[in-house]
Amino acid sequence: MKYLFMMAFLVCSMFSQFSAQQKQDPWNESQLMDPALLAARITENKTKDVVIISVGPEAIIKGSVDIGPTHEPENLEKLRNYLKNIPKGKEVVIYCGCCPFVKCPNIRPAFKLLQEMGFKNAKLLNLPKNIKADWLDKDYPTND
Repeated sequence: MKYLFMMAFLVCSMFSQFSAQQKQDPWNESQLMDPALLAARITENKTKDVVIISVGPEAIIKGSVDIGPTHEPENLEKLRNYLKNIPKGKEVVIYCGCCPFVKCPNIRPAFKLLQEMGFKNAKLLNLPKNIKADWLDKDYPTND
């Protein structure tokens, strides 16, 4: 009986943490971009209307701009300054990939900033595991 109670408690705790995390996420499902879609657009040279920004430790994706980890205030300010000259209707795709979404310290502040600045077509690259598993291991285009 104790075992069942403990298991139920753990499941409830995990669900409440997941639910709390979902409430904190500033993006919705339609704002997640599939990595295969972005990779295809890069490969087909169809990214002239897209700004791709790394808000993590390194700009790995081909054509992306390196801002640095946006959990650091100076890099969040660097992102703000970079975005000042970008039209608000332009598609802006951010990514990090340092770790799973639920643990990433960089994507939430960066995405919130995009929203605060009024970007209408903000996207988060859907890298739920990390940049290695969700991009590199699939041989998607990289900055060489």
